Amino acid sequence: MTARREAPEAPDVDQLARSMLRLYGAHDDHDDHNGGGSLTRSSSKPPDFATDPDRAAAVREATQRDRERYLTSGLASVDCRFCHVAVMVKKLGPEHTAVQWTTEASQRCAYFTEIRQSGGESARARSCPKLADSIKHAVAEGCLEEASSAPSPGDG
Repeated sequence: MTARREAPEAPDVDQLARSMLRLYGAHDDHDDHNGGGSLTRSSSKPPDFATDPDRAAAVREATQRDRERYLTSGLASVDCRFCHVAVMVKKLGPEHTAVQWTTEASQRCAYFTEIRQSGGESARARSCPKLADSIKHAVAEGCLEEASSAPSPGDG
């Protein structure tokens, strides 16, 4: 004879809600982020600085710098030794390599061209083995760091 396990009883939702209110408070102040006044704009839309063109220009410039840093931080140009396309590469570790292909490079890559000519989809290829060899060669030659020392492109 085996003992029958009974399912635990579900907690009372009202009791759970009351205990959460006691613990964390009512939180009915979540819309008040400007020190006591009411919000004048949606919190999901950034300000447009229409009344301050200098500030708008500074924000646009800073945004462009952030975008460029985020997209290019630590990338180095590597030429494929087989088909001579140039791609941007960042080694993040021994087994992790980030490669940014341009449209021209992906169209000129001999390996990807071979895939397309055989009816395949080059975008589904994991990588180009000839380029992988070129990246290894660039690391061996000291042209590319084995693990990038560039700072993270995050917030700063």
